[in-house]
Amino acid sequence: MFPRKREVPPPLVRELAVDGIPVTVTCRVLKIARAPYYRWLQEPVTDADRAAAYRANALFDAHRNDPQFGYRLLVDEAGDAGEPMAGRTAWRICSQNRWWSAFGKPKRGKGKKPGPPAHDDRCAVTDEHGVTRHLFTADAPNRLWLADITEHRTGEGKLYLCAVKDAFSNRIVGYSIDSRMQSRLAVTALENALARRGDVAGCILHTDRGSQFRSRKHVRALHRHDMVGSMGRVGACGDNAAMESFFSLLQKNVLDRRSWATRDELRIAIVTWIERTYHRRRRQDALGRLTPSSTRRS
Repeated sequence: MFPRKREVPPPLVRELAVDGIPVTVTCRVLKIARAPYYRWLQEPVTDADRAAAYRANALFDAHRNDPQFGYRLLVDEAGDAGEPMAGRTAWRICSQNRWWSAFGKPKRGKGKKPGPPAHDDRCAVTDEHGVTRHLFTADAPNRLWLADITEHRTGEGKLYLCAVKDAFSNRIVGYSIDSRMQSRLAVTALENALARRGDVAGCILHTDRGSQFRSRKHVRALHRHDMVGSMGRVGACGDNAAMESFFSLLQKNVLDRRSWATRDELRIAIVTWIERTYHRRRRQDALGRLTPSSTRRS
């Protein structure tokens, strides 16, 4: 009984044919069938190969934008981009290409150093003694904005808030609340701020080095509106102290006041406190005992 013929490796057969070796001879020597080779010549890239390439591209784009995502979340992002697929398929593609979540694989030793910031630190000032500190002040609206992300747990899971604050009036000019912490959270907060403020060309946006603020989507949004990015150091909360103070107030006045059963409950509480209490009722010493909403040209 003759052995079963193996599937032909088409590129190898074609290379040998170019060198002058007949296809018939190659197939007879290698004991492979000729029909699959001729089918491949008519269509070198099959529909299955093309679909696999599109899926891999969609997964890679999602992984590059949000490196902390595992394959389950990358499936959702790829589906939103028009390339739906099964979770098992995504796992196989990600495994083959070693697209691991930034948090998914244990690191040995000290691990990788944080990547370089997407922007220089434009809020740092060094005095004559060589001491560097940060100035979060502005002499007019839309000169300096600050942004950061905080999270809080509910009975349904975590809820994330990205807020953008104008350093002139301490007003929260834009924010976004979502159940997932990804680049879209930061981009939406920025777009909401831009919708309120209009033309902000030249405005500095200072953030930490979170992946959401270093993502291509966020950097493109800054460039699109002629804004200037600024980033502090890794693990230095003082480099964005003005936003940390706002989140500290939010923590004491809303997040830690009670337990939250659902994300919607906490979402409504956050929006109510920002718009009703923080903006209109909470007077601040830095504003001359005025509220953010009553500050001139806030």
